[in-house]
Amino acid sequence: MKNNILLPTDFSENAWSATEYATKLFANEDCNFYFLHASQPPSGRISVSSTKLARVMAENDLKSLSEFKTKAEKTFPNSKHKFNILLSQNDLFDAIEVTLSQHGIDLVIMGTKGASRSEDLFFGSNTVNVIKRIKSSAVLMIPDGFNFVKPKQIAFPTDFNRSYGKEIEYVKQMCGLYKAKISVVHISDNLELSEAQHEQQKVLESVLEHIPHSFNSVLDSGKKEHAIKDFIEEHDIDILAMIYYTHSFLEYVTKEPVIKRIGFQPTIPFLVIPKA
Repeated sequence: MKNNILLPTDFSENAWSATEYATKLFANEDCNFYFLHASQPPSGRISVSSTKLARVMAENDLKSLSEFKTKAEKTFPNSKHKFNILLSQNDLFDAIEVTLSQHGIDLVIMGTKGASRSEDLFFGSNTVNVIKRIKSSAVLMIPDGFNFVKPKQIAFPTDFNRSYGKEIEYVKQMCGLYKAKISVVHISDNLELSEAQHEQQKVLESVLEHIPHSFNSVLDSGKKEHAIKDFIEEHDIDILAMIYYTHSFLEYVTKEPVIKRIGFQPTIPFLVIPKA
């Protein structure tokens, strides 16, 4: 069975980094890769000139997509991989939703910044909006200029306050690619678990029964982003995976101006999983 991977692209260096990471991550898997570029035509009154401009923009975008595909095929030759191009005149988020449905996409992989490449942010505005709006697929975000490393350690922060269903399957699938170990991380100012939390931990342990894993407790000194960063560095983590719950830490860090103020900038690929 082939994996269907969506790669939104604005033809930036960061989009190319995401492409390189995706092809290497799934090097041993049969995959259909879909390069998606969304470009809305000029808004406003429709005229002959605006229609002509929209047509020229679409032709240029299609040419850029074809060149991007050809570059990927030549740079990352792999008989298991097929590259496809998709051009949409919807906005990026509508284009992604349509593609997820029409092509049975299993995972979205994209760069974190895009063409603007703001130096003080890990998340570009498009990335933040994709995290917030895309609810039917996990999104794997690749830092600007990140060099591929076979993932052997995956960190999964959780508070043990919710059940684990379909969401954890994304993490298990990621582990299966290179037989990675999952490091479950509980960050709290009170490391003693309640009875309900103990039950959820047991459920998670059962779900991860056949996958190498460990449970880790980290004292929250006031800033979870610092605790996560330290854990990543101390345990040589290769991918950070988190579930996007309402009122979660992840929802908090993707709000403006919080994202600028706290400087949450993972230096490794970041898997964001929507709540099922």
